[in-house]
Amino acid sequence: MKVALQALLNDASVDATQNSSQRQLSLSISALSDPNDRNLPLNLCLILDHSGSMHGKPLDTVKEAALSLVERLTPSDRLCVIAFDHRAKVIVENQYVEDIDKVKRKINELNADGGTAIDEGMKLGIEEVYKGRAEAVSQIFLLTDGENEHGDNKKCLKLAHTASEYNITFSTLGFGEHWNQDILEQISDSAGGKLTYIEHPTQANQLFNQLFTRAKSVGLTNAHLIFDFMPHIKLAELKPIAQVAPDTIELPFQRENEKIVVRIGDLMTEDSKVILANLYLGSLPIGKQPIANIQVRYEDPSFGAKNELSELVTVYADVQLNYQPKPSPEVQKSILALAKYRQTQIAEQKLQQGDKVGAATMLQTAAKTALQMGDKGAATVLQTNATRLQDGQTLSEADRKKTRIVSKTVLQE
Repeated sequence: MKVALQALLNDASVDATQNSSQRQLSLSISALSDPNDRNLPLNLCLILDHSGSMHGKPLDTVKEAALSLVERLTPSDRLCVIAFDHRAKVIVENQYVEDIDKVKRKINELNADGGTAIDEGMKLGIEEVYKGRAEAVSQIFLLTDGENEHGDNKKCLKLAHTASEYNITFSTLGFGEHWNQDILEQISDSAGGKLTYIEHPTQANQLFNQLFTRAKSVGLTNAHLIFDFMPHIKLAELKPIAQVAPDTIELPFQRENEKIVVRIGDLMTEDSKVILANLYLGSLPIGKQPIANIQVRYEDPSFGAKNELSELVTVYADVQLNYQPKPSPEVQKSILALAKYRQTQIAEQKLQQGDKVGAATMLQTAAKTALQMGDKGAATVLQTNATRLQDGQTLSEADRKKTRIVSKTVLQE
């Protein structure tokens, strides 16, 4: 398994008469499979909320969704299941998937009762997944329908960071209308996973399986982008690096000597990650000039290999005395995806401040941005909510949650 890495500037032409130019660098990264590569086993943990609010149809559909995932696991995969209400317990210890009927019985025995302690479920889940992480893709799916009223949200975020350090990907699923979207998003963003909104019980099976398919397509793990910028090239100061596909996430970075390092987590064979970096270019000589060397450091679980390095990719700018712009439509779409996310964030902030007019204006702007990038589903959601605010209505919890989801990704029909 190798890394496929493609680098593009939003405009590779640069005006030599300008002392400073701003450019966006888009990086498309995926795992490139070889016919001789073996399928990676999955080390999967399901953390399921069975608190009293899940009584009836919600818990029934979640159990059905969990059972459908169990059916898709192979004997080389590992599974553990954690259930939590105001306490947490291991109902299936980390093990190879050999006795499927026994696992199904354990899941089917779950009943709805008690409160919600998400951090307790996370702690047990990480402990169980850690046992089987060698030479496997470690993934946790956490589902809840409520606030963490019996737990500690700060502890949740610390546990998500711990999962990331252990190379465990954490995806979160919010069921219904009353879960804390800020906490679940921060958990998934911190641990390289995906935030999923299950608005109706009938969607549970489909959305669980979408997450599972994504996990099964992981080829390489714990990937880090390494930027080595040439002199006179620097990152923008405010939020300079973000992932824009398959989901939008602001990415923190670290400095290793003179290099910039960004953790991007799992690399998939069927879905590229697209990273956008905002750069400032100083005065450069006329001609083809290198501005950055890019490399990916990663782990290959199929061989137990760590700190592997991809081939080096050099990014060039064409510095011209008679500047002729050459914009990249592909990079422009990534720029729009990030703009849609940030415009929606501003709208949410204004709404929290009680500024409905300002929120409506920003949602309209985000809707127009979504249309520009061809994301009609997001445009519809954003414009509908803008219109509701303009009419003096209040957005429901479902409206707010769907707004957050469409700001981060393109909805799958």
